[in-house]
Amino acid sequence: MANDLFTSESVASGHPDKLCDAISDAIVDACLSIDKSAKVAVETSIKGGNDKGLILLAGEVKLQGEEPDYDSIARATAVSIGYDDHAIGFDASSEKFCEVIVKITTQSPDINQGVTNEEQGAGDQGLMFGYACTETEDYAQLKGRYFPLAAALSQRLTRRMTTCRENGILPWSRPDAKSQVTVEYDTEGKPSRVHTVVIAIQHDDALKNRFDGDEEKEHKFITEQIREFVVEDAIPAELLASGYKLIVNGTGRFADPGGPHADAGLTGRKIIVDTYGGMGRHGGGAFSGKDPSKVDRSAAYASRWAAKHVVAAGLADRCEIQIAYVIGVAEPVSMRVESFGTSELSNSQLTQKVNSIFDFTPKSIANDLDLLRPIYSPCAAGGHFGRTPGVDGEFPWEQLDESRIDALQN
Repeated sequence: MANDLFTSESVASGHPDKLCDAISDAIVDACLSIDKSAKVAVETSIKGGNDKGLILLAGEVKLQGEEPDYDSIARATAVSIGYDDHAIGFDASSEKFCEVIVKITTQSPDINQGVTNEEQGAGDQGLMFGYACTETEDYAQLKGRYFPLAAALSQRLTRRMTTCRENGILPWSRPDAKSQVTVEYDTEGKPSRVHTVVIAIQHDDALKNRFDGDEEKEHKFITEQIREFVVEDAIPAELLASGYKLIVNGTGRFADPGGPHADAGLTGRKIIVDTYGGMGRHGGGAFSGKDPSKVDRSAAYASRWAAKHVVAAGLADRCEIQIAYVIGVAEPVSMRVESFGTSELSNSQLTQKVNSIFDFTPKSIANDLDLLRPIYSPCAAGGHFGRTPGVDGEFPWEQLDESRIDALQN
């Protein structure tokens, strides 16, 4: 085994946890469409079964106007991801096969008074991290992301599997899928190649009939299809040129039924997948299902935005920013920049620069990034960071502001 390896994973939109994230974020978007000041904290749990599946919606919402139809949102979101057939693991379109239970109440008045005052305090205490680095910047397909390479590649693989299923390129594939990428680093600490790719992808159980029940031939077919249409499409060729190991469906088969039938799902259970693939630290708070007054979400976006500017400005090759808050208080209790020795400036100097250019109060974050809009559903799968704004979705925290880059450089 090579000496210096790092691995990240991603999960596709049809993974049960990501399905829950998608439903929760669809509810956030629906509420913000009605009232841009809506306060939302909704979690989803899902489980399929031989007879009937279950979607449970629980949380708190406060908005001006009529609340959206939570039942319809949950069903429509699951169907849009591909869960409209009981045979593959879940059928959200049918009341016969899926029950939806809604337990959503009004936001606590004690919390609400802290986030609706003039200063708009933080919606909770907590700490958030933002991270950026130069690992993706040598590759044309990834340039401008300023993101950990293994995380970027694993995300590209799961998004590619979803595209291949939706476009009929892999007609035998199903919504539930995972990827894992191991990157090898050279003696200078720079990525040199992809060492191993791991793929788990649910497939049509009837595919075995094509090979007269020969599971070994079926597995070989799936592996080569994944190699051609997913791996070698999503990963830059130069990272694969010296050879790589590909493992597909390590148990041999991953056939129907899968998805929520095979494994229960829950909102917020893939926070490392959502962020930096383990390369950057995480404060512990999930994003999906929360409106921007929740600093778990908005401050994590703002700290990523600021860290990306520091790296894009050439001030560091790696940058991590930590912010911490007190519930009901607007100003962060602390903010710190770490460059891991990759900057000519000290961490203290970088912290002063960032503090003078970025405002991390919740109200300013929402204004600077224009967060009070229904823009969150595209975040639910494929990662919240390292995305292409305007292509994958809005992702305003991924957009660079040249005036702020200039200010950091001066």
